[in-house]
Amino acid sequence: MKLKRVVVTGLGAITPLGHTMPETWNGLLNGVSGAGPITLFDASKFKTRFACEVKDFDISRYMDRKESRKLDRFTQFAMISADEALLDSGIDTEKVNKDRVGVIYTSGIGGIFTFQDEAMSYKEAIGPKFNPFFIPKMIVDIAAGQISMKYGFRGPNFATVSACASSTNAISDAFNYIRLGKSNVILTGGAEAAVTIVGIGGFNAMNALSTRNDSPETASRPFCLSRDGFVLGEGGVCLVLEEMEHALARGAKIYAEIAGTGMSADAHHLTASHPDGLGAKLVMLNALEDAEMTPEDIDYINVHGTSTPVGDISEVKAIKHVFGEQAKHLNISSTKSMTGHLLGAAGAVEAATCILAVQNDIIPPTINFTQGDEDPEIDYSLNYTFSKAQKRDVRAALSNTFGFGGHNASVIVKKFVE
Repeated sequence: MKLKRVVVTGLGAITPLGHTMPETWNGLLNGVSGAGPITLFDASKFKTRFACEVKDFDISRYMDRKESRKLDRFTQFAMISADEALLDSGIDTEKVNKDRVGVIYTSGIGGIFTFQDEAMSYKEAIGPKFNPFFIPKMIVDIAAGQISMKYGFRGPNFATVSACASSTNAISDAFNYIRLGKSNVILTGGAEAAVTIVGIGGFNAMNALSTRNDSPETASRPFCLSRDGFVLGEGGVCLVLEEMEHALARGAKIYAEIAGTGMSADAHHLTASHPDGLGAKLVMLNALEDAEMTPEDIDYINVHGTSTPVGDISEVKAIKHVFGEQAKHLNISSTKSMTGHLLGAAGAVEAATCILAVQNDIIPPTINFTQGDEDPEIDYSLNYTFSKAQKRDVRAALSNTFGFGGHNASVIVKKFVE
C-alpha cells in the first residue's frame, strides 16, 4: 500500500502571546515574554505567583455566554483555535465530505478548572449538589467532541493523553490516519488551562515551577545557568492536516508537509527525563526513520526545553548523539521561553512554530539567556538562537515534546514540494 502524503492547510491559536496564530507568531519572532502575575486567582500565598496566561480573554467575543458556561476554559480555547484553523484552511464545511473529516484534539490535564470549582463548591455546600455539566466539561476528550459536533465532522474523533507529549501524539495519530487513507482531513492539536489553584499548587509541591516572582517575564530561561523550573502556560492551537491530493484539488494554500513522527518511552522515572537522554535519542531517531530523512536534512529543532536544570541537559545530550557534527549546523530554540509550558498543548504550539519557520525561513529565538551553564554538556558551540530571531533556509524542522511518565514524541515538518 502506497502511503498518502499529508500537508498542513490551516493554523489557529490562542496563546499567552496573542489571540490568533499571526499574533502568536509575531510575538515569537519578536522575543516577547507571555509571563506575568497571575490574575485568574489570588496567588499571594503560593511559592509561584506568575504564569503565562492568555491576556484580555473575553469569551463573549467568540460565543454566547450561555453556551460558554457548558465548556471548561480549555475547551473554549480548543474551539477558538479550531474555528481559526478551519477558516484559515478555506475548507467549505458545507460541501466537504464530513464522513472523511476527523478531529483528534487533546489536553494533558483537561477540565481542571471545572474539577476544582465543583470540588470546592461541594465542600462548602450543605449537601451534594453538582452541576450536570461537571463530567462532560471535565473529560479530556470533550474538546474533540465539541469541535466535531459544531461542524458535524463524523470521521475519527478522540483524544490522546501522554502528559506534555499529548498534542504531538495527537498530530502523529492524525498524520497516520490520513496517510493510511482513513480520512481526508483531520483537525488536530491541543488546549490547556491549568493556571488554577490546584495546578500551581500541585506543580509547586513538586518544585517544578520557577519561583522568580521578582521578574516573571525572564523566569523561563532554557539553557541558562540560573534556570529554576518551568513557567506554566495556557491556550490552544489547532492544525488542519489534509491529504495532499485532496488539498490540491480544492486549490488550498499549503504551509508545509508532515514528513514523519516518532514515539518512545524513557522507562526511567515518574517525572524526570533520563539523564543521558536515552528516550529522547530514540524518539528523534524514530522520527527521522519514519520521515526517511537523515540528520543532515534537518535545519531547526524546537526543543522541549522547559528551563529545568536536568531536562535541558539531557535533551542536548540526545541531540548531540543523534546529530553528531550536524548539531553544530542546526538552529535550536526553545519557544517555551516566551509562551511558557502549555503542558498537553505544548506540542501543538511548537509544531505550528516549526511549520511557520519552514514556510518563512526564519527561526524564533530562545530568550532570557544571561549566563552559561557550568556543565559542559550544554555545549555552547551549538546555536541556541539566543535573544533574536535568525533568518536561514529551513528545509525541515523537528519538534520534541516529553511528558511526565517518560512519554516522548517528535514530529518533523518540511517544505512542501509537489
